Amino acid sequence: MSFYPHRILVFLLPTLFSMNDLLTQFILLFAVIDPIGTIPVYMASTIHYKQAEKKRIALKAVGISALILVFFVLAGELILDMMDIPLSAFQIAGGIVLFIFALTMIFGESKPEDEIKSIRKNDDPSVFPLAIPSIASPGAMMAAVLLTDNTIHGFMDQFITSLILLFVLLIVLLLLLGSHYIAKIIGHGGASIISRVMGLLIASMAVKSVLTGITQYFF
Repeated sequence: MSFYPHRILVFLLPTLFSMNDLLTQFILLFAVIDPIGTIPVYMASTIHYKQAEKKRIALKAVGISALILVFFVLAGELILDMMDIPLSAFQIAGGIVLFIFALTMIFGESKPEDEIKSIRKNDDPSVFPLAIPSIASPGAMMAAVLLTDNTIHGFMDQFITSLILLFVLLIVLLLLLGSHYIAKIIGHGGASIISRVMGLLIASMAVKSVLTGITQYFF
């Protein structure tokens, strides 16, 4: 049987997002996951570990986060349907939560400062605070559900969203593995500034989610 890549491309084209949609999804997921803001949390959580153990913790944290967030991409709206909650209502509620989440990043303690304080010595740092709530944050889980509308996007679209999500998590992993060098360049203050900028992007997208939900629900 011959393999024709162009036939696969033709099959995928009707379901693919536009480049603008892909970029929007990437920016939103990158903002809510905030890979740069995770670096100080990772360094503080693993300060007493050897280098090999640090790599294991980074891999485990990203792996756990991937399972959680991909689950919300694929099954989040199914859970809403089982609870008889329309996606538009979730978009409004989710947008409000994301907006509050963004405000805490902008005006409150930045993500690194807040999550470093939550570190406890007896916890597995790969699970807490790295996987949850630093990488797979409530905002990231909310965004994963908001990005998929089963009435508009089929399985292939959700698969593409999952690939974008995994790509962002790959960036997270690479940044964590190179955190020692990155921290020297941007410092703790730089990570805090970037986290606040990400908060501003999240706030903008949260407002858009609320407006879209209101339009769909009432009109």
